[in-house]
Amino acid sequence: MPPADRRLQPRRKPRQVRAELTRQRILTAAAHVFAEHGYAAGTTNRIAERARISIGSLYQYFPNKDAILAALLVRHLDRGEWTDAGDVDLSPGSLPVAIRALVRDAIDNHRDDPALLRMMIEEARVSPELVEAMERHGRSRVAQVRDLLARHPDVSVTDLDTAAELIVTTVELNTHKLMAAPRTIPEEVFAAELVDMVTRYLHGDR
Repeated sequence: MPPADRRLQPRRKPRQVRAELTRQRILTAAAHVFAEHGYAAGTTNRIAERARISIGSLYQYFPNKDAILAALLVRHLDRGEWTDAGDVDLSPGSLPVAIRALVRDAIDNHRDDPALLRMMIEEARVSPELVEAMERHGRSRVAQVRDLLARHPDVSVTDLDTAAELIVTTVELNTHKLMAAPRTIPEEVFAAELVDMVTRYLHGDR
C-alpha cells in the first residue's frame, strides 16, 4: 500500500449530530455525482450543488474531491460486516456452509453500486483515515475467521494465522473484482467455486 497522503485528511471531524449529518449528505451527494458524471467531471461544485450546501461549507469538511472519494471508501468499509463467526454451524461436515456464509456476505456487501465501487478501487488515493480503516477492518476480519477455523472440527490446516489471512485476502480481492467489473462469471458460479476452493484448502486436500 502506498503511503498515506495527508493532503486528503478531512478538515473537520464532526462532533455534533448536525455536523455529522452534513458530512454524510456530502458523501451521499458525491456518490450520486460520481456515478452520474464520472470522477473527472464530478467536481466539488457539482457535489455541493447536489448536497444543497455552499462550496465554502463543503470545503469546511473536505479539502478536495480526492478526500471525498477516500471518505466514501472508508464508509464502504465501515458498512461491510461479515457474519458473526459465533453464529456459524460448527458440526462435522458443515464447513462448506460456514465458508459460503462468508462468501455471500462479502458479495452482498459489494452489490449496491458496481460503477461507484470500480471508481473507488481505481481512483481513490490513500488518506490516513483510509489506512486506519483498512488496517482496523483487516485485523477484525482475520481475527473473526481465525476464531472460526480454530473451532471448526473439519479444519485440518495447522497454521491458522496464515490460513485466516489467506482466506480474507482471497475472498475480498476476488469479490471486489467480480462486483466491480463486467460480469464474465455468473455470481452463483463464482460463489460456488470460491467456496469449493477455500473448503478444499482448509480440509487439507492436496
